[in-house]
Amino acid sequence: MADSPPTPAISKSRTFVRRTASTVLLWTLVGSTFASNLAWAYFALVAVLALVSMLEYFRMLKAAKVPCFPVFGMAVAVAYSAAMGWFYLGGGRLSSGGGQELPAEYDLVAIFIATTGAFILQLRQPIKGLEALQSVAFNVLGFVYIPVLFHFAARMVFLVPGSGQVPGALLLLLCLTVTKFTDMGAYLVGTLIGRHKMIPHVSPGKTWEGFVGALLIALVVTCLFYHFFPAPDQLGVLGGWAHVVTLGLLLPLLAVVGDLAESVLKRALGAKDSGQMLPGIGGALDLIDSICFTAPALYFYVKWVMP
Repeated sequence: MADSPPTPAISKSRTFVRRTASTVLLWTLVGSTFASNLAWAYFALVAVLALVSMLEYFRMLKAAKVPCFPVFGMAVAVAYSAAMGWFYLGGGRLSSGGGQELPAEYDLVAIFIATTGAFILQLRQPIKGLEALQSVAFNVLGFVYIPVLFHFAARMVFLVPGSGQVPGALLLLLCLTVTKFTDMGAYLVGTLIGRHKMIPHVSPGKTWEGFVGALLIALVVTCLFYHFFPAPDQLGVLGGWAHVVTLGLLLPLLAVVGDLAESVLKRALGAKDSGQMLPGIGGALDLIDSICFTAPALYFYVKWVMP
């Protein structure tokens, strides 16, 4: 006699346990990176997650039979990460005390190469309606969406001036903490009291109760973080409580958008998760989807809004 399928309660319990175990493992890895206070460790963590996520992206495209150029796409992503690592980690950059900004030309040249190269590769293929444009568009989208946006998490630690190899470490930790508490808040509140579907055609599990709970929890976490870790040489760049509260609302909003953006991608490609690297969470892209939106926002806020 075949085993009966697990009940919904047992499935939810298993998912919660796996998700919690994966979260603890991830925070242990992140905590070890922050404790090391080594620039290369920060950059390596971001680069590895970006490249694994890019690989998952192309695997989803392949599974959905979407035309693309994965070898070229991965080569551009690796070259982009290597060039950024050379800029931040080499040539005496660490001895200057931070405050380093990657020139905009790096991103522009990389996007130019990703776009031009994809079109050149498409010239070798027969034109079959929209497939020709899809192959180019999906390659460029993947590059901008994953390596370019997520690498702002690495750029952030070098943005502000200060002591040590990673003067903006607390700034990045604030971004990661608020982003992940937004996800946790939405999951917990939505599971406990969620009744009204938010965007069922994109993500059936998202509820308005979870959304409001995520915003409130993230705002409280942002304020507590700033209160207990004022660090004038790092979080001092936020300028005061008005900016802290603004970021406490802006970052969780973008975290939700980032999560839904990946849901659009996965639903369009017919994928449940981007990968199986993290039990209960999914793949690397499932882990960094929200950070791809919150890290650039915090970076530009500090760079352009703060005096």
